[in-house]
Formats: sequence, C-alpha cells, structure tokens
Amino acid sequence: MRGPTQVKRLGIGVASILAVLALCAIASAQADKANAKAAAEPVVKQLEAFRRGDFDTALTFASGMIKAQFDRPAFEAMVRGGYPEIARSTFAAVTKTELESPGLAYVTVKIRGANGQAIEALYELIWEDGWKINGVATRPDTAGII
Repeated sequence: MRGPTQVKRLGIGVASILAVLALCAIASAQADKANAKAAAEPVVKQLEAFRRGDFDTALTFASGMIKAQFDRPAFEAMVRGGYPEIARSTFAAVTKTELESPGLAYVTVKIRGANGQAIEALYELIWEDGWKINGVATRPDTAGII
C-alpha cells in the first residue's frame, strides 16, 4: 500500500516528465523554425494532396494570409486555373531550400504537370506554429532536368 508521501512523489515525477516533454516539444518546434529543410515538408505534402484531388487537405498547408484571401472553392479554382502543373503534378523534386531568416524560408521545386509541362516553383513559407505556404511563383523549367 502506498502512503501519502509515495503518492506525492509519484505526482511530482509525472509533472516533471510532462514538463520535460513540453520543453522538448518547444525545442523541436524552434529547431524546425530555424531549419529550411523542414520547410519543404508542407510543400511536398501539399503536392501529394493536390495529386489526390484533396484540396481540403492542401489548404491546411496554406498560411493564414492565403486562407483569408481564398475560401476552399476559390482556393481550388485559383490553383487549378493559375498553377495547372502544381494542381496535377506527375513528378516533383525539391532542389533547394533556403532560410532567409528564422520564420521565413524559400523552397525551390522542379515539377512536371500531367499536362506534360515542366516548371520551377519557388515557394515562400512562413512560420505560423509550423511552416505554412505563403505564396508561390513559377516559371518554365528550361533546364529540362525532369
């Protein structure tokens, strides 16, 4: 049988463990914020969602600014109309990641669309409790590596 002292010690132990876990989570998030390669993850996941036609999931990777400008149907229309290679890619490869400052990263991706066109896309990502896509600029991929 446990006495009051033993129960109290157990409670302190659990609280200590939870505090350490919370600090680890914060440290991990801060490390991701300072890691440009971690910024590529939402880009890759968003492209995967677009390939599945899952614009609901794709929108979750967008920044608050993008979500404020586009509701779900408008977001889909904007992507399909303005970025057909991104909306329906058959191949994508991250070629460069850059950390402009903590909380601001750029990710360059070579993309081939289902339409046969190859583009290079430069994504801007910002830190909003995790990396979020804040915009993209594209140009034809004249290097022809994909």
